[in-house]
Amino acid sequence: MIPRWVVRSTFGLALVALAVSVYLTVVHFTTTIALVCSATDVINCERVTTSAQSRFLGIPVAVLGLAWSAGMVVLCSPGAWVSGRPWIRTARLALAGIGMAFVLWLLYAELLLIHAICLWCTVVHVATFALFVLVFVYGWAQEAEAPTAADRSGVGDGTGTSTHPGRTDVGSDA
Repeated sequence: MIPRWVVRSTFGLALVALAVSVYLTVVHFTTTIALVCSATDVINCERVTTSAQSRFLGIPVAVLGLAWSAGMVVLCSPGAWVSGRPWIRTARLALAGIGMAFVLWLLYAELLLIHAICLWCTVVHVATFALFVLVFVYGWAQEAEAPTAADRSGVGDGTGTSTHPGRTDVGSDA
């Protein structure tokens, strides 16, 4: 059983990543909106978001972050967590892993190539790391507990409800 706090936390973290990604994408494509961030030597969002590393295969990293976080919002929604569909669980695990791998590359770029850190990007990096940890810890647990089709339909118990002890419904806050 997936604790409610995990469902709420992953959904909230995905929403935070989405909000910041929307902001960074709008700033990227709009010259009239200023990037609200310090411009000191080490903390310099503008240097990071306008660097050569701010594009991946010609696509702005902000847009990739927007697409990733939108996908995570859908896959970490309460309905997705309780769906019991294996492809949703697999997609959530895969997207969390891809996001974390990309964050590691971006951290490398910020620290060793650009020599500056973007605080807005760091918010997304922290949210991605937290999502990665929660999705992998509880995603694997959910996979081990996944009910069969018979469990979901309640076949065999005469009540029409599942008797599977590891049902993937959102449970208590435990």
